[in-house]
Amino acid sequence: MTVSQVGPPEVQPAAQQAPAGRVHGSRAVLTASAALVLAVLVLSALSLSVGAGEVGAGDVLDYVLGRHGARDSSRLSLVVGDLRLPRTLTALAVGAALGTAGCLLQAVTRNPLAETGLLGVNAGASLGVVAGIAFLGVHSGYGYLLWAFGGAVLASALVLLIANRRGGGSPMRLVLAGSALGATFGGITSVLIVNSAETYDRFRFWVLGSLAGVEGFTKLTSLAPVLAAGFVVALLVARPLSALALGDDLAKGLGHRPGAIRVVVAVAVTLLTAASVALVGPISFLGLLAGFLARAVSGPRLTAQLVLAGLIGAGVLTGSDVLARVVSRPFEAPVSVIIALFGAPVLIGIVRSRRMASMGMTDPAADEGHKGGRAGAASRPPRPGRSDSLVVRTGALSLLVHRRAAVAAFALAALLVGAVVLSAYAGQSEMSLSRTFSAVFGSGDRFDVLLVQKFRLGRIVAGLAAGAALGLAGCLTQTLARNRLATPELLGVNDGATAAVLLSATLGGTFGAWWAGPLGALAAVLVVTAVSGGLGQRGYRVLVVGLAMSALASAVTQVVLSRRSLNSASSLYVWTSGSLNGRSYAVAVPVLIGLAVLVPAALVVARHLNVLRFDDSTAASLGVAPGRVRLVCMLLAVGLAGLAVGICGPVGFVALASPVIAGRLAGPLRVPVLGSMLVGAALVVLADTVGRVALDGVEIPVGVVTTVLGGPFLLWVLLGRSAATRV
Repeated sequence: MTVSQVGPPEVQPAAQQAPAGRVHGSRAVLTASAALVLAVLVLSALSLSVGAGEVGAGDVLDYVLGRHGARDSSRLSLVVGDLRLPRTLTALAVGAALGTAGCLLQAVTRNPLAETGLLGVNAGASLGVVAGIAFLGVHSGYGYLLWAFGGAVLASALVLLIANRRGGGSPMRLVLAGSALGATFGGITSVLIVNSAETYDRFRFWVLGSLAGVEGFTKLTSLAPVLAAGFVVALLVARPLSALALGDDLAKGLGHRPGAIRVVVAVAVTLLTAASVALVGPISFLGLLAGFLARAVSGPRLTAQLVLAGLIGAGVLTGSDVLARVVSRPFEAPVSVIIALFGAPVLIGIVRSRRMASMGMTDPAADEGHKGGRAGAASRPPRPGRSDSLVVRTGALSLLVHRRAAVAAFALAALLVGAVVLSAYAGQSEMSLSRTFSAVFGSGDRFDVLLVQKFRLGRIVAGLAAGAALGLAGCLTQTLARNRLATPELLGVNDGATAAVLLSATLGGTFGAWWAGPLGALAAVLVVTAVSGGLGQRGYRVLVVGLAMSALASAVTQVVLSRRSLNSASSLYVWTSGSLNGRSYAVAVPVLIGLAVLVPAALVVARHLNVLRFDDSTAASLGVAPGRVRLVCMLLAVGLAGLAVGICGPVGFVALASPVIAGRLAGPLRVPVLGSMLVGAALVVLADTVGRVALDGVEIPVGVVTTVLGGPFLLWVLLGRSAATRV
């Protein structure tokens, strides 16, 4: 009796509160939508009123409404009808498409950091444009459109095939396949660009992303059906995609097919992104920003997210295009740079807000202790089996030697020696192996001695120093983060160092100053660390802020390249691709000095890194201060990566691959500090050798070689059968 009287008053209010909450949420979404629609209209009117031609808002309004014979004016028809109106409508359509695509991608990957470039669409479109320019002499906007769209569709189709080969197209496979293929396509694009100044001159302005080339409605009407199809597919897939948020098993129980849903989403993202890239070039960061903001406003309702993301994308791109026309008159700034410059601080502000937890931005480090199964096992070092150690005693001194690690170190050292010999021998000149050895020791033909000692050996030493520094930096960051995807790029180190080196060359006139790379890397890490609130305990914050920092630094790099003469920009672009061309002993000396100081420090902290493979509480109970060790490792990795960038530019995948290969050889019980250095040095020297001899008379930068080969390597390492325990 008591239960029957007390129960209903407790249950009834809860039943009444749920609809009220939904109504309140719906009102908030409607209010936000109305505000965004108003903002988009205002920005559209501003876009029609601002620009070259000295046509004000009154004349534009007369033309749009057909008053006072405005449409009979040839000047108004040209400025408004052929330039401003098509440009504004293109900005609205492309912005909405990229915003919607970003929102879809974030939902299907369950990752609020997902961006439209993850499916390799941007890289495929860029490769298509470069191929059209290089092989067929394409130079018109419509030609760019066709080749960009074809490359984007091809890239997305390959990603879908790779991701669905095994595992049913899971979010992880989709993202990793897109990232790996995008890297490979980017490397092939660089191969075509670095050896053709004309191709690079056309490409360097297109790749920035701009609406300056939009004239008339021809391009927009050509791809309007593609955009419309993408929007329709996005709306149709919204409801089944929402079911995937409950998990694949529950989604199957509700009658959905997760694999098919992901394929449909990928098709929608491809249609929207490919058409957008074909129209205005690759514009990064917009899809991530629009999806992020839409989710912050609407909550978990996917349909509302898609609508808001489309409005946000349209407004941001239109407003950025207006700013691009006025900030550097009489020239135009790249619209993608404008988006990065004000979008990154906005994203950082959201990341630091209290809505982080409600947006699913949980702290991976805090959750590790609560996870079981494979995830928990992946963060713990495996249990040792029989002893693999040997104690070597000499008098009162003793040394503990691990057999497998020692054998691996000797094998890697032999590989490194072979790589050095091959690099000194290989080249375009006809020189036998015996002549090469003689030249190394200063005997034999004077030309041979000059070629080997002056050019090849100096370049080899620079490559050895840079590769060793990158390998050690990758080992430290991967062990520190307990994640094989964690490389110095995670903290914006490479992009920050690259931007600093280019700025030093632009402002001071001296290129290759040894201090510029480490200074830029340190500045990037300090910003990321300060804004994210520290490393280790706020994993997603670090990722988001690092991504924002990379976007800002990349924007600075692209602006510097676009402002320089063609000859200067071409040579700098080769360096930003990662190159040892012209590097010598003098360049390598600062890095060698840095290695002499930093390597012993890394060996000292390696013992503590072994303990950090456990969780923080266990490490603290063993007498290790996790925060202090993280700080030391971070500073070591930053210094090493910055010095390496100063030598040869941002060489990709070496910091990722070196610890993985060294760890496979040495075994899982030790942090492969020395092995990572040896592998990194060998990889850079071998890649440089391949770049010098692969094409007759043409040199491929070392960074391009590592990027082309690094994509398949990333797939092999991370999409294998045991990937779940390695990521």
